[in-house]
Amino acid sequence: MIYGSVCSGIEAATVAWHPLGWKPAFFSEIENFPRQVLAHHYPQVPLHGDFTTIQKDDYAPINLLVGGTPCQDFSIAGLRAGITADRGNLTLEFVRLAQRLQPEWLVWENVPGVLSSDGGRALGAFLGALAQIGYGFAYRVLDAQYFGVAQRRRRVFVVANLRDWRRAAAVLFESESLRGHPAPSRSTGQKASPTITRGFGDRGYDLDQIAGGGYKIEEFAKTLTTKTRLDYETETFAIAENTIGRQPHNGGNGDGFTEGGPSYTLNATGVHGVAFKIRGGCEGGGKGYLGNDNHAYTLSTNQDQHLFTNMRVRRLTPIECERLQGFPDNYTNIPKASDGPRYKALGNSMAVPVMNWIGTRIQLLEQY
Repeated sequence: MIYGSVCSGIEAATVAWHPLGWKPAFFSEIENFPRQVLAHHYPQVPLHGDFTTIQKDDYAPINLLVGGTPCQDFSIAGLRAGITADRGNLTLEFVRLAQRLQPEWLVWENVPGVLSSDGGRALGAFLGALAQIGYGFAYRVLDAQYFGVAQRRRRVFVVANLRDWRRAAAVLFESESLRGHPAPSRSTGQKASPTITRGFGDRGYDLDQIAGGGYKIEEFAKTLTTKTRLDYETETFAIAENTIGRQPHNGGNGDGFTEGGPSYTLNATGVHGVAFKIRGGCEGGGKGYLGNDNHAYTLSTNQDQHLFTNMRVRRLTPIECERLQGFPDNYTNIPKASDGPRYKALGNSMAVPVMNWIGTRIQLLEQY
């Protein structure tokens, strides 16, 4: 399968589809940092800028066009400007590009807000345009938490096929649903990964290993911790990127601290505080600091209530964000990369395991 990718970001599609043996004909991205990531990992793949300027004979013919056009104009957190806004209009430009290139398959992703944007007319305009140029389509909301990553991430996926809408529906829907007998719904959170996972195994990112099937999605993968639990005591616990500043008790160097190891995350068992005591304060509970069981509480039930003082909230590291999206560790840690662009690029990306699932189902259909 030869595909072209627009609004490529850091290429979740390529990470997901490389194990299938699929090859990219081109990428298209305008943001500086994602372009650096793509150039670093895929120097042989043509990297276009504005995808609206791609013409029919610019690159090799493709079987599939994939893209997640900018979501800000459809997002609840954004302005909800809809499809007539500049970024929303890129959705229709995606259709125009499909008309020029005529791939058999289309895969498009966006936020759930597109379902209600402009009273549903935004998505309707997009789907109507696909029908006008000959594509049959299906769409579905998929949540990444059911595909092996530790986050709830609901996105709308549209799959379209130039031959038959039923082929598109067979990609996104199980056979029971297509017969009119939908599979029983799962309860909230069922099969959600309980930890921040490694997503594609414990090894580093290596294209040769990926091409040889060296990576697989694991339902329950290891956490970032190297211990079975964390003790929430009164020592300083300073979070530095990818390093442990000081670990409470049972340290590795005899003084109660571990230096230079990987950054600890929450483990998969027990109840965890989300902030750590820096220094001082009351240990016995009743003052809003730490309960008698050493678990942190924001407010006590006594009359003398006040918020935590001298506490630091532990935020996710870039590696953990990579794992939340299903990328290999340090995928975005290219030379001279800083944390800010890494966080932004990962937040804008598709979830790799979801794209892998879609690609696998398309590949199964291509065999018949």
